[in-house]
Amino acid sequence: MSHSSPLTNAAKAAADAAGIALRGLDAIRADLAAIYRDLHAHPELSFAEHRTAAEVADRAREFGCEVTAGVGRTGVVAVLRNGPGPTVLLRADFDALPVRERTGLDYASTVDGVMHACGHDMHVTCLLGALKLLADSRSLWSGTVLGVFQPAEEIAQGARAMLDDGLYERFGTPDIVLGQHVGPFPAGLVGAHAGPAFAATDGLKVVMYGKGAHGSRPETSVDPVVMAASTVLRLQTIVSREIPGGETAVVTVGALNAGTKDNIIPDEAELKINIRTYKEDVRARVLAAVERIVRGEAAVAGAEREPDITGIDSFPVVVNDADAVARTMAAVGAVIGDDKVLDPGPVTGSEDVGLFGTEVGVPVCYWLFGGADAEAFGAALAAGTLDQDIPSNHSPFFAPLVEPTLTTGVTALTTAALAWLGEG
Repeated sequence: MSHSSPLTNAAKAAADAAGIALRGLDAIRADLAAIYRDLHAHPELSFAEHRTAAEVADRAREFGCEVTAGVGRTGVVAVLRNGPGPTVLLRADFDALPVRERTGLDYASTVDGVMHACGHDMHVTCLLGALKLLADSRSLWSGTVLGVFQPAEEIAQGARAMLDDGLYERFGTPDIVLGQHVGPFPAGLVGAHAGPAFAATDGLKVVMYGKGAHGSRPETSVDPVVMAASTVLRLQTIVSREIPGGETAVVTVGALNAGTKDNIIPDEAELKINIRTYKEDVRARVLAAVERIVRGEAAVAGAEREPDITGIDSFPVVVNDADAVARTMAAVGAVIGDDKVLDPGPVTGSEDVGLFGTEVGVPVCYWLFGGADAEAFGAALAAGTLDQDIPSNHSPFFAPLVEPTLTTGVTALTTAALAWLGEG
């Protein structure tokens, strides 16, 4: 007689419990879709998510959660306590981006220049759905669920703000941190990568100082526009010429601002630089190279004042615990099908969710779930036009399919929670 491994047994038990809990999804699916569309139409920027927080708090209270608002400024914590057992943290971020929406949806953003271009509205809705299902199926599990609705992920400050506001001292320290992010691959699929899964990021603002003059007399100036342009080009050599071929790094100049008029040479130029890395030694090497190049180009141009280099934001690497990924994805795969669970490899996007784990030394499992139309994705893949035809996160055209994205996200989060909670 064969014996199943402990992992298989745990996955099966979680899948069986999830199968029962998920019977309630049909009854709330339409309501969740309405919540999602409402959140999408009313996006709010980082630390300004007051309406969103209020909507989340009201819904979570209706589900029977103990709700505390104003954690880390605009964060919301919804707690389900159900006797002794593990504490499981489920996290969703809820800030939007300064992007003007161009999707043409009938529930498109009503706020000019602000959009849920990264899918955080989907994250929130999925967590609300999971909390509702878990609240309605307390007989299946024991322990505590911390539903953490986090502000300001886009500026790398929300997780830190909630932790500094006593998240764990006030609500308990989790045994596992779970979360998910919607992405531009076929809806219905889930993907998790063990180890360094999301890159560290460092945002820098560089101000280069020149000497202004009339555009007709450049010889009397130290032109910061030329200085900045040379710097942008030289920065492109860091990855290609200073980072070993087997390592990964990305250096992007996302903004270059200088001047006001065609016939005026300005006094200064501003660059905004974004850096993505997975290893600390590579990160240090890239940062040092950026500073050397910026200061070197200023010196070559004859600048009389040193450039200013200041940090904008910084995310640490998200490191997924290998055992946590195996346990969580085994349970999810047992529910949605193992063929729908994949390893996407390391992602160069960044996230501050990892702080919830590293702060107290608990494992993290953070996964992706697809939001793109599977047929359109397949056609674009076959044509080699994925980048052109499938909008990615932060695009003004990014809009996950409501279904089956919502169902997959709620299913994954509910199942993952049950994989870590005690048995009822």
